[in-house]
Amino acid sequence: MSNRTGTLHVVATPIGNVGDISARACEVLGSVEHVAAEDTRHSRQLLQRLGIRATLVSLHEHNETARVEQLVGWLANGESVALISDAGTPLISDPGYRLVRAVHEAGYPVLTVPGPSSVIAALSIAGLPTDRFFYEGFLPSRAGARRRRLEALADTSCTQIFLEAGRRLPATLEAMENAFGAHREVAVCRELTKRYETTRVDTLAALRAWIADDRNQCRGEFVLVVAPAPAPPVSAQGPATDELLRLLREEGLGAKSTARVLARLTGASVNDLYAQVLADDATADG
Repeated sequence: MSNRTGTLHVVATPIGNVGDISARACEVLGSVEHVAAEDTRHSRQLLQRLGIRATLVSLHEHNETARVEQLVGWLANGESVALISDAGTPLISDPGYRLVRAVHEAGYPVLTVPGPSSVIAALSIAGLPTDRFFYEGFLPSRAGARRRRLEALADTSCTQIFLEAGRRLPATLEAMENAFGAHREVAVCRELTKRYETTRVDTLAALRAWIADDRNQCRGEFVLVVAPAPAPPVSAQGPATDELLRLLREEGLGAKSTARVLARLTGASVNDLYAQVLADDATADG
């Protein structure tokens, strides 16, 4: 048993452009005894291109539970391990959390080497609100399950992020239009950082027409960034409207101006609201 303490490094790798690998990621990958990768054939090509020689071991959804004991054993022996995915930041719609949890429980360090992430990259260029967002990942492949999931998300009040494969993109956009409405804005981010990178922001109806006219836009891997659901209009009747009316009048707005402001907030008729303002004024005067 070694007196050294092994460390698990969770290392982000490029999502397309190999130039996005960080100097620290290269340093860590070149220093560890083992690299755990989802697809060792894919990862071997990346490491060879970077001039890094490392012992690769597979870690995927079918063997993660069995592999954890072996990897923790290496850490116990003072050997360090780097965890990488096929592309981007590990554990984001990829296996690995069982390993990370087991390493924490065993008392060994887990360090992050942050870097590329298709989720954050798409959010940063979508031109949609970024103060709050919800990451859904891949939707169910079956049409019924996909429809039900989207219906459950239809009223989400923050930006939503989905991953999708090109072959399923038309069906997913159609399901989103049915659940979210034709006018909901979406950013379709295709092949991020790669040769044919494309980002288009439009309504779901317009995006479906664009894809139908150019099926080449279905090739590759996609991140879909969906605008928040529109806020429900304030009711033209009820305590909330009455309180707004009172506050606007107290601030000195005239009856017509008050009606116009309330109409923009509630979607109700300006004339109906003007009549309500006059009626309230008459009641107050009486």
